[in-house]
Amino acid sequence: MTEHTYRILMNGVTGRMGYHQHLLRSVLAIRDSGGIALDDGARLQVEPVLLGRNADKLARIAKAHDIAEWHTDLPAQLAGDAQIYFDAQVTSRRHEAITAALAAGKHVYTEKPVAESVADGQQLVEAARAAGVVHGVVHDKIFLPGLRKLKRLVDAGFFGRILSVRGEFGYWVFEGDLQPAQRPSWNYRAEDGGGLVLDMFCHWNYVLENIVGRVRAVTAKAVTHIPQRWDEHGQPYRATADDAAYAIFELDGDVIAQINSSWAVRVDRRELVEFQVDGTHGSAVAGLFGCRVQPRVRTPRPRWNPDEPTAEDFRSHWDEVPDNTEFGNGFRAQWEQFLLDVHHGRPHPYDLAAGVRGLQLAHAGLASSAQGRRIELPDADGAA
Repeated sequence: MTEHTYRILMNGVTGRMGYHQHLLRSVLAIRDSGGIALDDGARLQVEPVLLGRNADKLARIAKAHDIAEWHTDLPAQLAGDAQIYFDAQVTSRRHEAITAALAAGKHVYTEKPVAESVADGQQLVEAARAAGVVHGVVHDKIFLPGLRKLKRLVDAGFFGRILSVRGEFGYWVFEGDLQPAQRPSWNYRAEDGGGLVLDMFCHWNYVLENIVGRVRAVTAKAVTHIPQRWDEHGQPYRATADDAAYAIFELDGDVIAQINSSWAVRVDRRELVEFQVDGTHGSAVAGLFGCRVQPRVRTPRPRWNPDEPTAEDFRSHWDEVPDNTEFGNGFRAQWEQFLLDVHHGRPHPYDLAAGVRGLQLAHAGLASSAQGRRIELPDADGAA
């Protein structure tokens, strides 16, 4: 059996997301399952090479997972024979590293945001096009079961004409005094690249544009509800980044999307994020895993009566969409698609230009909040 092995420089796997989702549940899962089966009977195998700044952590991870190589010298490894560079570092270090990887002719796959500024992101797009390599940006959520079911409904015409999207995302991130915080402290410092808008609007951009329609304008309010938090060492610090955002997005086809995002909200939903899509022929509520629908023939006739309690069990009028297939880890699913695109030399659909559009939306949201006005997004595909 022919085996095609791709060496992947994985930078930033000592962080939570890089380690759990990208290394353990994606690349190592692919390696340990024997690789990806190709149509011609061959297999595509992966060989991770760990990169980072903390030698002790890298050595421990490599030993624990039978990984042959780890390094702290990025330039030296970019000069080597690895075909793919992956970046899960903090955002402030990403632009320089990806620029160097593209200059070295590596295929690039990266977490979001792709850069700190739209201009830097566009430089990466242009460098990738000049290098002629395959490039991709993590779009993990649209590979998850709930949103795949939602996309199936859109493609089938279930909604008729889509009218609106309502999204609720968030959970309570502990301040760090009574209980340790679930997120790193840099997330709450603007000077370190933190902030909910920069983190989540990139996600909302690709979710909306790949399922409903591209975002054309935004009106947003970003706030810092909790001004003081405690870091990993139990020391108090001032939160300088936003921890919540309330936004209206205008999409193609005159669809209006309203999404509330917060790290300072307690959950009264089935999932930490849910999107309700309403259309002329039906509605759906999708999370990351589940999706339930209400067609117009199942829509009840509510009556507003403030003098009597509501007797109608509205949730009983919704039906669960069946899986109808086996869904795997969303991060791994996109990794497999990216690796196949590299192997076959074809463009990855979720590329650096898509990442720049997410960055544009994040910066437009922050500008809208600061200026108190509606901000239109540019028409150009990933252009600054």
